[in-house]
Amino acid sequence: MNFTIGQEQESDGRWLAEVLELPGVLTYGATPLEAVSKAEILALRVIAEQLGA
Repeated sequence: MNFTIGQEQESDGRWLAEVLELPGVLTYGATPLEAVSKAEILALRVIAEQLGA
């Protein structure tokens, strides 16, 4: 399963990353890598919760 992670820098300097296929999976980080890493972790949690439901 592949997901698309979009990222952009906010005006305050923070980086935003979101998993486009999973609504609500949106994270911030100080760097692009940090934001993407957090989004990946959150996506795995969301998928695990959906599988357990």
